[in-house]
Amino acid sequence: MESATETNDVDLMELARRNDHFRRVVTTGAHQQVVVMTVPPGEEIGEETHPGIDQMLLFVDGEGTAVIEGQPSPVQPGQLVFVPGGTLHNFVNDGDRPLRLITTYAPPEHPPGTVHASKAEADEAEHHHDH
Repeated sequence: MESATETNDVDLMELARRNDHFRRVVTTGAHQQVVVMTVPPGEEIGEETHPGIDQMLLFVDGEGTAVIEGQPSPVQPGQLVFVPGGTLHNFVNDGDRPLRLITTYAPPEHPPGTVHASKAEADEAEHHHDH
């Protein structure tokens, strides 16, 4: 799995389906970053905005709700959601199995190689990153 962190030769769909970490950076370029995420049942990514960073999310497994600027809508495998920079958003797993997705950030949002096993770990890392 380590070799998939910074490579262009990866089966991204398979990596997303096998990923059990909340966040795993797959590859980071100068202008874009690819990340796989898994949100356990009953949990959420958390309401956030990324000023100056566009985000695109492709849902691979599970079902949930996208909340964009306060407006909820269902998400399911095969669905793509685009979140322009500065847009308030959250994604909630309200299904009974993990919500798995591939997301891109342009420009990159996280340090290359970032792996957060859980949302709590991600929140703690981002808290320290802000200071």
